[in-house]
Amino acid sequence: MQTANETIINVQEIEPRLRHQTIFQVFDTLQEGESLVIHNNHDPMPVYYQLMNTRGNIFNWDYLQNGPEWWDIRVTRTVPAHLSEGGNLVLNVPIIEPKHKHETIFHVFENMNPGESFIIHNDHDPKPLYYQLLNEHGESFSWEYLTQGPQWWDIKVTIKELAPLNKEGETVINVPSLEPKLKHPTIFKTFDTLQPGESLIIHNDHDPKPVYYQLLGERGDVFTWEYLQQGPQWWDIRVTRKGADDHATIGQIAAKDLRKAEVFKKYGIDFCCGGKKTVREACAEKGIDATKVEQELQQPVQGAVTSGTLNYDEWNLGFLADYIVNTHHNYVRKYLPEITGYAKKVAKVHGDKHPELIQINNLVETVNKELSEHLADEENKIFPLVKEIVKTKDTGAAYTRKGNNSFAYLVKATEEEHESVGDAMKEIRRLSKNYAIPDDGCTSYKLLYKMLDEFENDLFVHIHLENNILFPKAEEIEKSIL
Repeated sequence: MQTANETIINVQEIEPRLRHQTIFQVFDTLQEGESLVIHNNHDPMPVYYQLMNTRGNIFNWDYLQNGPEWWDIRVTRTVPAHLSEGGNLVLNVPIIEPKHKHETIFHVFENMNPGESFIIHNDHDPKPLYYQLLNEHGESFSWEYLTQGPQWWDIKVTIKELAPLNKEGETVINVPSLEPKLKHPTIFKTFDTLQPGESLIIHNDHDPKPVYYQLLGERGDVFTWEYLQQGPQWWDIRVTRKGADDHATIGQIAAKDLRKAEVFKKYGIDFCCGGKKTVREACAEKGIDATKVEQELQQPVQGAVTSGTLNYDEWNLGFLADYIVNTHHNYVRKYLPEITGYAKKVAKVHGDKHPELIQINNLVETVNKELSEHLADEENKIFPLVKEIVKTKDTGAAYTRKGNNSFAYLVKATEEEHESVGDAMKEIRRLSKNYAIPDDGCTSYKLLYKMLDEFENDLFVHIHLENNILFPKAEEIEKSIL
């Protein structure tokens, strides 16, 4: 039941773009214990999460009416209004379940950026927490009492800026001044805030080359490493995040760091057969915002399912050819006959209700036939020629083309076969609606789709290694030895 002094916000009468803004503005005028009522034609739970995320747990959310036609929610401020001024998140500790109090505070602390603050509102001095934060995070924060009893304690916790700036506006990380366990995390955290073209300076009392390899392994080839001073007492290194290269092809980007293929997969961009296009060309064809894709390519890739951090681009070509045979050709020979059998079986059992399975079965048979001939041709003709080209370059011996045809000419048909098989797998994905299992799908149905999904992932890496690394490099070497 609403009281006379409560502000009632009739959401449906407000212009859509102003609705959340209006609720927040009214909430920010409330004093401790005062309320507003949200009146809406659906549950405004998103407002709850937005309030919690930006203001903290400083309010109660009580349903007065819970549909089906109207929802009325009383929002009551539970801590003094001045605490959330300036956009600081407030943690109302007494209302948090005891076993989750420290866990919640630490979670908020660890997700704050340098310069940001939050406020701890508690019914006693939380000084033990200060020592716990100091023990685990060092002097990376300030602890400022805003209110110090007798009823309430309010402490403003601010994450310190990582490092000062030099005259060029670059962040300078004075590594020796940092607590040992914070040195690498500080460098990485600072690097992750950089925009393309921006730099940081590592100032250290020895060569921090291990950081270079760690950055390369975890972030990929997205930075440059420039020594400004190289001992004997001090080392200064400028680390610059690379900008987007409008001329780099998708294949070249994936060749330098295969984990970037996860970004291409996310947007349905073909990084193997379509690897000769630039990011902007591929995005234009699909109607995708190229800037968004380029920004994601500059970020660390989380949860990548490709082949880890193997740097295929630096491998000897003969070794890479053997790797492709032993890993990807053997994968095809082991699993494609199984997939072919399941495709035929599932189409026979479920094809009457799911006619797309008939088409999928036909496509699987086509892929099976094409790849069987294709693998043999690569192993008997193309790969031995790659090894001969590399050996000729290494030994300085004379080189003669096979039948006066260039390597590029000989692999043209191979690349066309790659495109044909790749297109068939894309069509299978489209027909299966991204391998979605229908309600009546049996165990064989599920297994078929799982195997097809895994087969496609392996195949696209397989084709990428050949189209974007092995073949182009062999072509360049052949040109250099003629």
